[in-house]
This record gives sequence, C-alpha cells and structure tokens, in this order.
Amino acid sequence: MIKLNLLFVVSSLLFSCKTAPAQTPELKESIARGAAVYDEFCMSCHMPDGKGVAEVYPPLANSDYLMKKRQESIKAVKYGLSEEITVNGVKYNSAMAALGLYDDEVADVMNYILNSWGNEDGKIVTVAEVSKIEP
Repeated sequence: MIKLNLLFVVSSLLFSCKTAPAQTPELKESIARGAAVYDEFCMSCHMPDGKGVAEVYPPLANSDYLMKKRQESIKAVKYGLSEEITVNGVKYNSAMAALGLYDDEVADVMNYILNSWGNEDGKIVTVAEVSKIEP
C-alpha cells in the first residue's frame, strides 16, 4: 500500500511539472487581442500555423529563439529585423520590416505568439516592458 501511495505522489508531481503555466485573465485577454494583430500583420509571412516558410521566414511555432531571446524578439516586432538569426538550428537572413505597431499591440502579439503553437511562456509581456525596448 505504501509503494502504491508513493507511486501516486511521484506520478502526480511529474504530471504537474509538465502542465502549461496558468494564464491570468489579463494574459488571456492580451492573447485574444494579439491573435487579431497576428492575423492582420504577421500571418502572411509566418503562416496561420506559425510555422513560417522554410529558409525564408522563421517559424514562430515551437521556437527556441522566442523562448530564449525575449528582448530581441520584442525588438524585432517593434522595430523590424535586418540581421541573421538562428531559429531551431536553422539560419534566417530575410529582413522583417517595422510594422508600425503601438507598444500595446506589440505586447499583445508577443503574448499571442509566446503562448501559441507549442510555445508556453506564461509570463505576460507588458506595455511597460515593450516601451523600454530601444532600436
């Protein structure tokens, strides 16, 4: 009986470690707004599924770059990008034009992509954080 209880406790702990971070109501609302921004400004290059276009536009889905380079990702959305980056082991060197988004739109779309297609950040990108990013 003790072994069975121990097994239950261990398996419960392992399962709880693999669940997605809880999303606050504020984050959920931002993600919903960000989906609309994504549809209008980002989907044509990064595709509806966030997988991008091989060798041209990097994937946002399951993106190690997004998860490891938060500030650089916000900067790219806010100001565009013209340097080579590596995403999931693949180099990309296509220019991304500045989209002309307001800081709240940048925050919302970042929250959407950081919590979609296998990305599970859970930490909200705020307007204050975006406003501190400089070119």
